[in-house]
Amino acid sequence: MGLKLFSLYQKSRSLRLRQAILPRVLGLLLLQFFAPAHARSQTPDEEKAVPILSGTLGFLPSVTAGQTLVDTQFNPVLLVPIGERWLVESRGEFEGEFQHQPNGTFGGPLNKHLDYLHADYIANPYVTVTAGRFLTPFGIFNERLYPMWIRALQPDPLILPIATASSDGAMLRGGFPVTGRANLNYAAYVSVASIGVAGVESERHVGGRAGFFFPGPRLEVGASWQKVLQDDRKNAIGLHMAWQPPAIPLSMHSEFVRSNQGSGYWIEGAYRLSQVRFWQKAMRRTEFVARGQQFFSGNITPDAAASLGLPGANTQESDFGLNYFLKDGLKLVGSYGRQFSSAGNFNQWTAGIAYRFVLPLGRGGNQ
Repeated sequence: MGLKLFSLYQKSRSLRLRQAILPRVLGLLLLQFFAPAHARSQTPDEEKAVPILSGTLGFLPSVTAGQTLVDTQFNPVLLVPIGERWLVESRGEFEGEFQHQPNGTFGGPLNKHLDYLHADYIANPYVTVTAGRFLTPFGIFNERLYPMWIRALQPDPLILPIATASSDGAMLRGGFPVTGRANLNYAAYVSVASIGVAGVESERHVGGRAGFFFPGPRLEVGASWQKVLQDDRKNAIGLHMAWQPPAIPLSMHSEFVRSNQGSGYWIEGAYRLSQVRFWQKAMRRTEFVARGQQFFSGNITPDAAASLGLPGANTQESDFGLNYFLKDGLKLVGSYGRQFSSAGNFNQWTAGIAYRFVLPLGRGGNQ
């Protein structure tokens, strides 16, 4: 009898301990997840994050089919960290497209566009929640290669306008290792219809992108999908590849897209002369670029294609470029391309200068 009473006492005591401890443990976990950065970490050597104003400036004259265009761009980027888990990001685009007029002067429109303005919440190392206006994660050029300082060739790929307009809505993105030799990165998003303000247009769609990155060969392959939830409710699918072999200073990128607006692909390689020993030091700052691409018309009229920035007929194009890095943040660019289509063949020449700047808006240091 005494043993039974003792056993019941032990079970009752263990139950009371679990009931008392479990809520505290859950509370600590929730506090760790939602608490601001300064409440979780009080290390004296922690550096204080400050807002950053960055961006690019470009002066990019071009001659396309005999028509001269002076393209000037200013693309400011603002980053505002809030604690350890929040970040507000924004990028604007101001572009002047000045064409040669019959009277000998240059004139044209000044386009203003908000590329993105969103808040990011870093929920954990594998998930970031984004809300606001963001770059649509379809393919890789739109998100990773679009800025003039990053891109190797200034002319856009022919298929770029397909499924890459900015989105207004919410997104989940992140990445995690799936094996010892591969990491998975992903993005899933939903966008709402435009609110009717010029420069911040969007459409109703859902979509996602996933890619596998292999750190050994520095290779990424992936796929994208998008479903429009208005008008003809079209689908778009895409494939992408990025490769930077460890042994040589070569960057390879490629994309393929299929949709009712059109289909096509491009493949591009950029080689930096940094490892060529017999060149002078100045020549090691030179980069050679080549791109081949093809576009196939979709189930839309030529006028509709032109309004989207797409070719109105089946098109092939080859581009060759040369970039020279004067110093960190400043480079000279030049390229030549030849386009072939049933609408006519023509040459495209581009030359100019691109500048990247970074300005901290505050004083960093230890807290």
